[in-house]
Amino acid sequence: MDIRQQLLAAFEVEHREHIDMIRAALAGGAEGRQPDWNDVFRRAHSLKGAARAVDLPAVEAVAHRLETLFERIVAGATALDREATSATHLALDRIEAYVAGLKEAEPPEMPADALAALDRRLGTGPAGPEPAAPPPPAPPRATVEAPAANPVAAQKPATVPEEAAQSLLRVPADAVEALTRATYDLTASLGGEAMVGDGLARLARSAVALRRRTEAGRAGGKAGRLAGTGRTADPDALSADLDALRAELRGIEAGLAALAREASDLVRRQAGAASAIEGAAARVRVQAERLALVPAETVFGGFARSLRETAREQGREIDLTVTGLDLPLDRGMLQVLKDPVLHALRNALAHGAEAPEARRRAGKPPALAIRFEIGVRGGRLHIAVHDDGAGPNLAAIEANARRRGLLGPGEAAEPEALLGLVFEPGFSTAPSVDTLSGRGFGLSVVADAARSLRGSVRLEPRQPWGTSLVMSLPLSASRRSVLLVEAGGTVYALPGPAVERLLRHERGRLGRALGRPVLSIEGDGAERTLPVHALSELIGAPAAEPAETGSLTAVLLRSAGGFVLAVDALRDVRTLLVLPAPPIGADPALVSGTVVLPGDVPALVLDPEGLAARAGEARSAGIAGGAAESRADPRGTGAQARRSTILVVDDSITTRTLEKGILEAAGYRVVVCVDGQDALDRLRADIETVDLVVADVEMPRLDGFGLLKALRADESLARLPVILMTSRGEADDVNRGLELGADAYLTKQKFDQRQLLDTIGQLL
Repeated sequence: MDIRQQLLAAFEVEHREHIDMIRAALAGGAEGRQPDWNDVFRRAHSLKGAARAVDLPAVEAVAHRLETLFERIVAGATALDREATSATHLALDRIEAYVAGLKEAEPPEMPADALAALDRRLGTGPAGPEPAAPPPPAPPRATVEAPAANPVAAQKPATVPEEAAQSLLRVPADAVEALTRATYDLTASLGGEAMVGDGLARLARSAVALRRRTEAGRAGGKAGRLAGTGRTADPDALSADLDALRAELRGIEAGLAALAREASDLVRRQAGAASAIEGAAARVRVQAERLALVPAETVFGGFARSLRETAREQGREIDLTVTGLDLPLDRGMLQVLKDPVLHALRNALAHGAEAPEARRRAGKPPALAIRFEIGVRGGRLHIAVHDDGAGPNLAAIEANARRRGLLGPGEAAEPEALLGLVFEPGFSTAPSVDTLSGRGFGLSVVADAARSLRGSVRLEPRQPWGTSLVMSLPLSASRRSVLLVEAGGTVYALPGPAVERLLRHERGRLGRALGRPVLSIEGDGAERTLPVHALSELIGAPAAEPAETGSLTAVLLRSAGGFVLAVDALRDVRTLLVLPAPPIGADPALVSGTVVLPGDVPALVLDPEGLAARAGEARSAGIAGGAAESRADPRGTGAQARRSTILVVDDSITTRTLEKGILEAAGYRVVVCVDGQDALDRLRADIETVDLVVADVEMPRLDGFGLLKALRADESLARLPVILMTSRGEADDVNRGLELGADAYLTKQKFDQRQLLDTIGQLL
């Protein structure tokens, strides 16, 4: 299947999603429910953009009319009366029929009745009777009152994840087939376990038979000994009994040998079966991940052609470059970003274009240069659209903001604040509305998508001219190569692309500069002298006593011109799923994500840029002699004579592990429990002396509030300090926790490592 057919197949699914949602909104309005006009408008807007991307101008034209109609309803300029409803249904029917006809040998034609009906309702076409082909009957409904002023700001837009949950993912057939084959392999491998089970059953039966023979032999020997005590015992009979006993023992010995051989054979079979199952399970896992991770080109591949075609239609010349389309990303994330990225590209074309004479006077090439970049920086996905156009028109943005009341009469207009206003719904500086820009919703779609994915977006001027729009998003389940290293007894991950070289050097041969170890490294025909920073020092982990001799194990990082990161050990290089950074316990300046190692052990993915910045701070502060002193008591509360024991209670393994690491790095002894009931049982069992409890609120069996209530009701535990640390930050929850007797209530949304350590220090 060529790329054109792939794009049409994707559009066939996508256009139905948009049409179904628009129809659902209209049906809700007929039943008296107020439709979400903001979402309806965006559906039409996205349908138009998708049609342009697959070069279907007939669908694009109808979608553009629908977009204009819905925009007027959003703005309160018109109401959705029966005529508008009928025209909308007719347009949706014609689009569906047209797309269905694309599979036929003869190319379809879009009937003119849909455009005519919409033009009449918009007041741009001739008045007259309905077309001969009537639209489907619409249910009668009362006229919808026009929304209040600025309805876009008043209505809460539908979040992108909810839309993504309703959408369908386009999965390649070969990926499904590969997953099916891997599943069959796993099923076949499990058959080996059944054979091992049969062997174990035979082993058990043989063991029972040997035990019975042993018992019978023991009984026979006892009878012989009793017979030997009689004065009239027959020597021949005794000899016969002994011979029989010896024969029985030889039989038992032979049975034991056979039992040992069969057990050894079962061990080999079990090892083989386990290896086969592990391999088959790994193949299933890889193929399952393949369904979710696809190259960015799968979704963004047609955008360059679409933008060039748009530029030709507008009579504009562009020079478009695209990088990073081969980057594997989560399929669901790509689907969410599809429309926002297309809007960002069209925005660059619409607002970056200048008259040829203006570009010539500025010394620019005749063609507008647009660069579309997709990449990973510091463990985050960066999508950027750069152009060398005129740059943001701050004066026009300020005038529009004051006209709309977004800036007060005397309020200062800082450039950064002004550039943030362009993401407001309906905000546009375009002088007129056309098929490319002017409605002010393109950048709003971009901002909504970034927020829904827990990311950010910014618009900024470029030097010496032009504009950059940059989206920074957490990598969601992206498979990345990482280097696993150890520091302070904990395993961390470094992004593979950030590692330039692995180093091993004799410590005695290190140089020194400004009181810090330095290492001379040769490469690219030159020698660089770089400072050496210990990873444990930069992240505040407990460090071993510095050795004067022996080998230094280190990593040369590319960040910030390169610096040497000393680690305790190099563990492995693996390709793992990089998940978002945990909500608590991780310094956002240093941590960019999480990976899960075998055994369900989480490890933090460190941000090389953050490490480089921390290293720069260390050098400028001259911490060669002061860092150890500043970290001698990381709690900032004075060293304690006895190691206090803290009980951490949380049902999340990641959160438990991170809190344990923070507290142990601060010098505390830590024990963990998986929920409130587990903690209560352990405390009542008096296994160890616990000095303080840090507990989550939302947990199975017994939650944090229930644990706190039980502790305060128990005379022996009533005075035990308890800190509740949870994502539930509502005032009612905080008040409830404090009323139940919590000594402190910390929220994970505003988590600060030093705040936790200072609070513990005060309570102890």
